Amino acid sequence: MNWKCLTLTAAFAGMAAAVPAKADQLDNIISAKTLRCATFADVPPFASPDPKTREMAGFDVDLCGAIAKELGVKAEIKPVSVEARVPEVKLGRVDITVANLAYTLSRAEQIQFSDPYYLAKEMLIVPADDAGKKKADYAGQRIASTKGSTSEMSIKLNKSDPLTFQDTASAYLAVQQGKARGMVANTMTTTKFVNESKSKGKAMRMIEEPMLYQPIGIGMAKDQPALTAKINEILRKLDTSGEINKIWDKWLGPDTEYKMTRTDKVVSLSELKFDPIP
Repeated sequence: MNWKCLTLTAAFAGMAAAVPAKADQLDNIISAKTLRCATFADVPPFASPDPKTREMAGFDVDLCGAIAKELGVKAEIKPVSVEARVPEVKLGRVDITVANLAYTLSRAEQIQFSDPYYLAKEMLIVPADDAGKKKADYAGQRIASTKGSTSEMSIKLNKSDPLTFQDTASAYLAVQQGKARGMVANTMTTTKFVNESKSKGKAMRMIEEPMLYQPIGIGMAKDQPALTAKINEILRKLDTSGEINKIWDKWLGPDTEYKMTRTDKVVSLSELKFDPIP
């Protein structure tokens, strides 16, 4: 008998037994009866403090609550900065991120994305008297956005110069003050600012050509197949039942200042035709 081989085999077996299996996050959520959910700290209408209650409120907050309800647990909202949305999941400080999180190749290397629940656009707004017509007209120009966002990425892809801030309000103010030629954000945010500008500050308009198309999904830790499958199952259920549309209409629908109608359905990434961004 080769005692050396036997000894090595036993040693490796002992080492394998000593390495704990990766905990099942879905089981942990159910056991804790809490879904820790990262949202924006202050980006309405997705998530921001309610002026009266100071509680977090918005589309993403309600969506997180709906997911938690389906899981039979309570939702614990954790407001985070734009650039912290991925790290908070990656480091295990939250279970999921529901914060208008766009799919990018670099993010997909770090975290797991759910099936997208809508296809967003990054839009450029500029002063109404600006001569530009299309996004190419702003190559080489200073454009404002939130730091660490796909808005910033779309500016770089357009060969423009990003001027970044921690929140969209500050980015918008930079344009109003003439520090940037325009600002990029999602359709909802830019629509709101353009509408507000009609009665306050410098009048703004939106460039019709989108800076970027992006599938929006929920961020989770990698190597958690049970959680990924469950979140996708719940999203499809909420979509089929009309619950996502109900939440959408409450915050973004025809009776809001955004006046947007959701026509997207929860589908897998492979079913969408888009060019993934870095």
